[in-house]
Amino acid sequence: MKKLMLGNEAVARGLYEAGCSFVSSYPGTPSTEISEAAAKYPEIYAEWAPNEKVAMEAAFGASFAGKRSFCGMKHVGMNVAADPLFTIGYTGVNGGMIIGVADDPGMHSSQNEQDSRHYAIAAKIPMIEPSDSEEALEFTKLAYEISEEFDTPVIMKMVTRVAHSQSLVETADRVMPSVKPYEKNIQKYVMMPGNAIKRHPMVEARTKALTEYAEVSPLNRVEGGKDTSIGIITSSTSYQYVKEAAGDKYPVLKLGLVNPLPVDMIRKFAAAVEKVIVVEELDSIIETHCKNIGVDVQGKELFGCCGEFSQNYIAQKLGMVVEEGPALDENIPVRPPIMCAGCPHRGIFYTLKKNKVTVFGDIGCYTLGAVAPLNAIDYSICMGASVSGIHGFNKVNEGASDNKTVAVIGDSTFIHSGVTGLINIAYNESNSTVIILDNSITGMTGHQQNPTTGFNLKGDPCTKIDLETLCRAVGINRVRVVDPYNLKECDDVLKEELEAAEPSVIISRRPCALLKYVKHPGPISSDKDKCVGCKACMQIGCPAISIVDKKAVIDNTLCTGCGVCEQMCKVGALGK
Repeated sequence: MKKLMLGNEAVARGLYEAGCSFVSSYPGTPSTEISEAAAKYPEIYAEWAPNEKVAMEAAFGASFAGKRSFCGMKHVGMNVAADPLFTIGYTGVNGGMIIGVADDPGMHSSQNEQDSRHYAIAAKIPMIEPSDSEEALEFTKLAYEISEEFDTPVIMKMVTRVAHSQSLVETADRVMPSVKPYEKNIQKYVMMPGNAIKRHPMVEARTKALTEYAEVSPLNRVEGGKDTSIGIITSSTSYQYVKEAAGDKYPVLKLGLVNPLPVDMIRKFAAAVEKVIVVEELDSIIETHCKNIGVDVQGKELFGCCGEFSQNYIAQKLGMVVEEGPALDENIPVRPPIMCAGCPHRGIFYTLKKNKVTVFGDIGCYTLGAVAPLNAIDYSICMGASVSGIHGFNKVNEGASDNKTVAVIGDSTFIHSGVTGLINIAYNESNSTVIILDNSITGMTGHQQNPTTGFNLKGDPCTKIDLETLCRAVGINRVRVVDPYNLKECDDVLKEELEAAEPSVIISRRPCALLKYVKHPGPISSDKDKCVGCKACMQIGCPAISIVDKKAVIDNTLCTGCGVCEQMCKVGALGK
């Protein structure tokens, strides 16, 4: 049966059809929907793990038991999981194992434009790369066969456009493979130096065998074109752009197995055309391989290594006609990213800005506290870095009279990698204040559950981590809970904790305003007669408030009635 599916949904369908039994992931755009879709199949056990390292290790445990497994993450999540990644490349697998990673060219929802192909090369693990939903499904099933035939985990690389675009797929029934029983094998699976040194030659032999497989693999194919003045080597979404721009004009070598890359296949393709052009987003992985095997190609000097490509961009660089769409009659107003109306983080960030506090930020929707008019974040690097960073900052500034600093981190991110930083604060005794923004959900990636919410990936009730107890257990004696809608409470508690002579944690607790179960009191009103046009209410950057004819106006379609602006108005112009 044919169905229209997102690329991520198609991967999940491939997991189902291939008999995958275990899925463990950490949500991260653009990878999240793979695990969400997999959880809808009752035959697959699916979970959110606290972080990507745990997810990969759990998936390897399931493979160790002889079952097919999967773990998913975005590209920066691969950094977190790199430790087990490199070692399971040595051990190999028992049941087939797929590591799903989704890159984000253009940084639609990411802090960098990392190219995950480097990990496959460095870890000496095969990587496959589909270019549409149909391939996403079929490549997933084939990945398990490769995994078990060559005794290796396989990395499935998605990108934003493939993950989040839809195309037709042909679905099939679920086929369960025979379970490979666990057999004790210390030499294979216990990676102490004496065993690991013997596994390395096996990894090199495996890479050689996979390179030979790449020459004949159905993942790689040549598509004919009559104009042999140019031959194009490409993969992933770049293949789609090439086909849209050039059609069937030029011969194309479409690569689905991007590590290891074929040698003879590329040389033979190059010999059949006058000039070879490599089209690949981000880094010059294919181009460098071609040059290393003696094939002269053009690539990054034409296309560059920054941002996403498009069909028009490819057409322009190939010297072809660029199709211009009809121009709009009027300009579309810019809509900058901003926290939602009623967002519980807004009151905290306003309080921090008012008190002129240096803020170590973290990864999540609360990173929007850095944008105008709040401008309340000074630093944001990676998951958990706020808690670790403030420790170092405060340690070297001990004794400074004006050292007002805090770290802010979401509840999910705190569990992911913030708690270890807090342990460091307690253990090494830096006088640091950490604010946990507990909005009862993983917000940025689309409302996924986490260990603090009391529900698992499938929505079933489960163990709920108590943040207050956890913070005290690691050695923090001062733990306070505030309602971020109460500005006075936030201000008083912040000042008290900044004055304290020991580490402290403030938990700002209020559910995300967009959660379906949250009941709002309804919009407040603005009294134009009382309003003096001071614009104090505009300092919080709420999208429901605007100034019209020098008076504050509330958009009733956006306002949730949180009351933060009401507390800021000194003349009583805002209220019920």
